[in-house]
Amino acid sequence: MSGPTFLRGETVTLRVVDEDDLAFAQRVVNHPEVRRGVGAFAPKTAEDEREWYERQDDDGPSFVLYASDQPVGIAGLHLDPYPWGYAEVGYMVHPDHWGHGYATDAVRCLVRYAFDERRLHKVGADVYAPNEASQRVLEKVGFEREGVRRDHAFVDGDHVDLYEYGLLESEWRE
Repeated sequence: MSGPTFLRGETVTLRVVDEDDLAFAQRVVNHPEVRRGVGAFAPKTAEDEREWYERQDDDGPSFVLYASDQPVGIAGLHLDPYPWGYAEVGYMVHPDHWGHGYATDAVRCLVRYAFDERRLHKVGADVYAPNEASQRVLEKVGFEREGVRRDHAFVDGDHVDLYEYGLLESEWRE
C-alpha cells in the first residue's frame, strides 16, 4: 500500500510513493506502451526504481495515482535547481487504465499544488509528437505548446519531434 494521501482530485488520489510501490512503478515504466510515450529506452530494474525512490527529496515529489483504492499510475514534479520558480510535470498511467481521465486529473492536482503551495511561477512538460493523448492531457489543463525540438528523440524506429509545453501561474488563475 502506498504512503499517505497528499492530494485529492476528482477521479484520483495522489499518495506519497512508498517502498512498497516500487514494483508497481517498475511495471508501469517497463510496459511497452508506456515506455514508448516517455522515452524509457532501457529496461528499468528493481535497483533503478530504488535509486529513483531514494532521490525523491532532491528531484521533487512523486506520487502514486490511485483510483478506487487501486494504483493506476505515477506522477510528480521535477523541481528546477535554479531559483526561477519552475518545475516540470511528469506522469505515467498503466494502459489498463487509459481513457478514464486519470492523467488529466493528476496533472490538475500537481499544477494546483505547484502554484498554490510551492509558489512556483511556471510548470512545463515535454511530449513526443506521436503521443497525442499526452498532448490532450496538457492542453485540457491549460498548457500551451511553446516550442518544438525537431527530430529530438528516437521512438519506435523513427526520429520524432519533442513538443515543449508550459503553463504560467497567471494563465492558470484566469
